[in-house]
Amino acid sequence: MSKAVKTEIYKMMVKPAVVFGSETWAVAEEVDMNRLSAWDRVILRRVHGPVVQQGIWRVKTDWELRELYKDLDIVSDIGMDWTCSKNGSGKDS
Repeated sequence: MSKAVKTEIYKMMVKPAVVFGSETWAVAEEVDMNRLSAWDRVILRRVHGPVVQQGIWRVKTDWELRELYKDLDIVSDIGMDWTCSKNGSGKDS
């Protein structure tokens, strides 16, 4: 499967499922958000795969992932949804 297809699957199926499910989680703690952000980067690294730099294989850095996937920040999406529903200004209100 190509990287483009994997990215589309992530954007259209995985990310929305996690954001939807997060509405039932108690993710107020910064530690939980950090763990979710780490999980998100693991998925994106698997989609993108390793790179060769000067003959040495390595994984993409966090900065490189942010540059490639600017619209895929799952923690911001969950944070905005969680904040809106907590403040009573979300769609469910």
